[in-house]
Amino acid sequence: MPASQSASEKPTALIALADGSLFYGKGFGRPGETVAELVFNTSMTGYQEIMTDPSYAGQVVTFTFPHIGNTGVNPEDDETNDPVAAGMVVKWDPTEPSNWRAAETLVEWLEKRGRIGIGGIDTRRLTRAIRQQGAPHVALAYNPDGVFDIEALVRKAREWSGLEGLDLAKDVTCSQSYRWDEMRWAWPEGYKKAEGNDLKVVAIDYGAKRNILRCLASAGCDVTVLPATATTEDVLALEPDGVFLSNGPGDPAATGEYAVPMIKGILETELPVFGICLGHQMLALALGAKTIKMNHGHHGANHPVKDLTTGKVEITSMNHGFAVDSQTLPKGVSETHVSLFDGSNCGIAISDRPVFSVQYHPEASPGPQDSYYLFERFATAMRARKA
Repeated sequence: MPASQSASEKPTALIALADGSLFYGKGFGRPGETVAELVFNTSMTGYQEIMTDPSYAGQVVTFTFPHIGNTGVNPEDDETNDPVAAGMVVKWDPTEPSNWRAAETLVEWLEKRGRIGIGGIDTRRLTRAIRQQGAPHVALAYNPDGVFDIEALVRKAREWSGLEGLDLAKDVTCSQSYRWDEMRWAWPEGYKKAEGNDLKVVAIDYGAKRNILRCLASAGCDVTVLPATATTEDVLALEPDGVFLSNGPGDPAATGEYAVPMIKGILETELPVFGICLGHQMLALALGAKTIKMNHGHHGANHPVKDLTTGKVEITSMNHGFAVDSQTLPKGVSETHVSLFDGSNCGIAISDRPVFSVQYHPEASPGPQDSYYLFERFATAMRARKA
């Protein structure tokens, strides 16, 4: 029973794993309970972007980097309106921010937005457990009085159904269509509005990060975002030059029940298609491939990926617990990228058409920018078709 607090300090938060393991710590944010899958993220920066990334729905994030909270939070760095990750686990209690962009502290931000944090945890030990046993189901509880019903928490963790078979895209997608014209952040102007963009792109929102939409706008795209449940007819009615499939959470096979028919309809046209993360998996399913649940997934900003078409290695940002099974790719669909950590699939393309996707996040910010060229490739394909 790992304990991270000294004997004289009463724990106010607790992580209960489905196998009965207990990790005690100091709670922050808003008191309460949540049940989710536990994953670890190796990024050294970007905790606010991670917590607001819709792909983390249904997950509690363990940060392996200890200095979480030292840059505070600010509205510009949100990837969506509110935190989506169910909670966060850190080694050291969040400190006061020392960054000129900070608008409030991480603790205040979590409390206002109803998310639980737990500090003082041996995150190395917890991460090893995740790697060895797979991403576990956990109950995370925070009670300032330090009183917990341990048996009930362990039972809740054991009874949680998990992410397999769970469609979460419908929970994080937009409720109605909207236009997007904000470009990537640049010093000293910040976020500028795009003007004169002539490439009409329909972006399907399975849980889209804002910076993906900014990258599309910066590449010359006039972006209209549609909900995850959009049909082929909804998309084609906007007469797009290309279709983008966004990131998102949950089991791709479950989301595919309604997303795959739409994508198959788009593939019957000659429109360029570009997918990221869950969008990559959706495209693969529409082409006839299958997806599989990974042991503990990929979560971090330091993942090496090899481009098999050029031999180039890119350092990428990733966040996924499911992967495309490359052994199931049909004829005419090539594997373009692979992870150098475990050889898993990280990209596909149709051999003779401008249809491609990647598992990783080329828009990630902060994080590597090795892969931004993919947005330019998408724009180039649309221009070529228009010409």
